[in-house]
Amino acid sequence: MTIRVLVADEQLLPLDAIAEVLSSVQDFEVVGAVNRSSMIVPVAVRRRPDVAVLGMGTAQGGFRLVRELGKRLPDCRIVLMAARPTRTLVDRAVSAGVLGVVTKQTKIPRLVDAIRDAAAGGRPAPGDTEPPAAGPAPRTLVAEQVLSEREREILRLTATGASVKEVARELYLAAGTVRNLTSGAMRKLDGRNRFDAARIAAERGLL
Repeated sequence: MTIRVLVADEQLLPLDAIAEVLSSVQDFEVVGAVNRSSMIVPVAVRRRPDVAVLGMGTAQGGFRLVRELGKRLPDCRIVLMAARPTRTLVDRAVSAGVLGVVTKQTKIPRLVDAIRDAAAGGRPAPGDTEPPAAGPAPRTLVAEQVLSEREREILRLTATGASVKEVARELYLAAGTVRNLTSGAMRKLDGRNRFDAARIAAERGLL
């Protein structure tokens, strides 16, 4: 089954790069690449994509564009790319009808998975709640989308009992950078300390 994909982002270089890479995916057909928010809905109505991948910058006026696209094309699934997909943003995105949220720093295979999940009707779980009982569980949970790759690497090493200095040496980072990234991961996961954050991440299958 071929998944028809529309890509939209206000920055031309990332837009062209993402569209080109997605075009090389065997079961994807990129039916449009749009860099103006005003053209997203008209192009989508003409091209009838199965999934629209929208850069957060294209959603001017909050999630009005997302809701309009959902109203005009109810069968079109939406994946949102955001620079910093916080828990609040993800919750709002889910409420607006978005079926996937990924960070713009994600790797292409993760974006491909998010598109496939959206095409299959998967929905990210808002906040700390578990995925809905009905329907397939999404491959990428909200917490995983919020954590950066560096934060996951640090938590993986922390889970082994490594000290901050050992983590810094292993990842070629300054100890202060490791502490800052660890603090960010703790906030995102509501961990009491770095080991608690590593435990939570492990339990959620993020490591």
